[in-house]
Amino acid sequence: MRISVLAVGRLKEAYWADAEAEYRKRLPRYADVDVRELKDEATLLAAVPPRARLILLDERGENLSTEAIAQGILARAQSDGVSLAFAIGGPDGFSDQARKAAARVLAFGKITLPHRLARVILLEQIYRGLSFLRGEPYHRGSR
Repeated sequence: MRISVLAVGRLKEAYWADAEAEYRKRLPRYADVDVRELKDEATLLAAVPPRARLILLDERGENLSTEAIAQGILARAQSDGVSLAFAIGGPDGFSDQARKAAARVLAFGKITLPHRLARVILLEQIYRGLSFLRGEPYHRGSR
C-alpha cells in the first residue's frame, strides 16, 4: 500500500521532527509512506498522486475512531487497490475547492491542533490503524 502525507509548512522544531522520524521508521513494514512538505494549498493539491484517494484533515471534518480509520479508510484503500493521500493544510484550513476534490474530510476531534502536532498524530494513527488491521498488539482499542 502507498500512502502520501502532504503537509503545508515545515517541521522546524527538532522534537516534532524526531517524533515524525520515529513513525516513519516504523511504517515501512506496513506500507510505503512518504511525507512531503509544500508551500501552499495549490502545490499540495498538485502533489496528490494520480488516482490517489484524497483525505483532508480539517477541524470541520468528521470524527472517526481509530478502528473506523483502519477499517473504513486504510482497509478499504487496500481492498480497492488505491493509494491514499492525507493532506494537512495551512493555518486557515482548506478551500471549498479542496474539500470538493477530497474523498473524505477528517478531524481529530473538535479541538484545534497545531499543524505540526496534527502531522505526528496522523502518522501515529496510520501506524496504529495498520497494526490493528494485522491484529498486532500495538493497538488496544475499546474492546
